[in-house]
Amino acid sequence: MTDLYLYNSLSRQKEKFEPIDPRNITMYACGPTVYGPAHVGNFRTFVLSDIVYRTLVFLGYETEYVMNITDVGHLVSDADEGEDKMSKGVRREGVSSAWELANKYIGVFLNDSQALGLLPPHVMPRATEHIEEQIDLIK
Repeated sequence: MTDLYLYNSLSRQKEKFEPIDPRNITMYACGPTVYGPAHVGNFRTFVLSDIVYRTLVFLGYETEYVMNITDVGHLVSDADEGEDKMSKGVRREGVSSAWELANKYIGVFLNDSQALGLLPPHVMPRATEHIEEQIDLIK
């Protein structure tokens, strides 16, 4: 199998990719926060994840690709003044709930991803489906 080298931003060096399991890779990519449409800066991350995934598959690795959907609000910066993005989006869009807002923008994200030719992840768990696990992890 061809060697793969990746840039490690912590060590600031290219390092040989040495998977835990030499044949099977599990790959996680942080997905969108669905309070509005993803912009080109967001999609830069998703395109880069797609390139890594395609490279692993091309090199012969069995790769399970997981990308989360953040469908629950959180603050992004101090400029948000204590209000999460989902709550602001519900008001902005005039929809009845954060669920409705999230579902709308999940659809937009999937359509945009397809239009860009991105390969879909094998699994796209929603943050709200795993709240208990997140709480347990923090404890």
